[in-house]
Amino acid sequence: MNEANSQLLAAARTYATDIFQHKVNPEFVFHNLEHTEDVVEACSHMADYYQLNEDDRLVLLLAAWFHDVGYSSAQAEGHEEVSMQMATHFLQSRRIDESIIQRVTSCIQATRMPQSPVSLIEKILCDADLFHLSTEDFKARNQLLRQERENTLGQKIDKKEWRKGNIDFLSNHRYFTEYGQEVLEPKKMENLALLQKGKETKKNTANQESAASVFPYKNSAEENKKTAKDTERGIQTMFRTTSHNHLELSSMADSKAHILITVNSIILSVSVSYLGPKVKYADENLTLYLIPAGILILTCLISITCSILATRPSISSGRFTEDDIRNKKTNLLFFGNFHQMQLQDYQWGMNQMMRDKEYLYNTMMMDIYYLGVVLARKYRYLRIAYTVFMVGLIIAVLAFGISWLVMDSHAASQQNVPRMDY
Repeated sequence: MNEANSQLLAAARTYATDIFQHKVNPEFVFHNLEHTEDVVEACSHMADYYQLNEDDRLVLLLAAWFHDVGYSSAQAEGHEEVSMQMATHFLQSRRIDESIIQRVTSCIQATRMPQSPVSLIEKILCDADLFHLSTEDFKARNQLLRQERENTLGQKIDKKEWRKGNIDFLSNHRYFTEYGQEVLEPKKMENLALLQKGKETKKNTANQESAASVFPYKNSAEENKKTAKDTERGIQTMFRTTSHNHLELSSMADSKAHILITVNSIILSVSVSYLGPKVKYADENLTLYLIPAGILILTCLISITCSILATRPSISSGRFTEDDIRNKKTNLLFFGNFHQMQLQDYQWGMNQMMRDKEYLYNTMMMDIYYLGVVLARKYRYLRIAYTVFMVGLIIAVLAFGISWLVMDSHAASQQNVPRMDY
């Protein structure tokens, strides 16, 4: 990591440490500096596992340091919003790029229960936040969480109710990353088995409601699944709507270009067919109209050229390599990137993309982005075409008017010349 990023992380660590030591109520015995340091360590470990690039690692570790500083508001509920505000203020004061700030706050937002991560770094942070579920000191950490909950509620929590809530949560919870599912999940299940060895309480509605009120993560796994599905549906709707809008705008641009090409072609054809044969035998009066006619013809030519440039297709090489897929650099949703490839190679690339949700979403974003780039080029040429057509037409009409006035004045002067008889 470069020196600037290392200094920024050091400053974030100092800031978060100061917050927890001086501004967070001591009654938060679980969500404290030690928990934050554990989350940062877990994030760093998983960042090495996934070999994150420098920017992703920076965003992830910044979010880890700031994700719980919102407890300084003395409220557990909604602390993520406070954490996001504090992180934003800290980073803006150091003039960090807005894209970095947005990604940091998105990571923090994803840790809100029920967790709702989308990108890989958001998933890593969410898994790191519940990393303690799979550690050997789970029992001790869980006891601290119970004590913290008792402090905030101002009442004792029944051990049976607390155990019941923990069993329900661990049974339904699933880690988001492959690392969490393969490495952390088995250890978490061992801790679940130890909990289940304790004396079970009778399952009744009163106990369930009581457990839900005292255990902070009660039923969050089910809610997490529901929220994840809702989020997934919302993301798909967003992509579908955005793509549809871009295609509609592209169709409108093509229609506008077609109208310009048609109108200018008619004007050009009429002008050339009418004036062409007469140029050879042009008298002085007709010569006066050649300048405005030339302006009109030039206007039509430029307008047609820009309209054609707006609709002219561009095709890329149509090939991709295995490295392009593994490095997530190719947009397989655009035909120009694969039309020269064999079917089995394309199927392999698509299967690789579909297995990686982040790559799939990034590809969809890439597709929308380049659709936008093409749209910008189309509308830029269309704007030039319409502007040239409007201005050129006005100038040509004015030039025709001036030519008519000059010709009329010249004819009048010819009539006033005295006839000389010899």
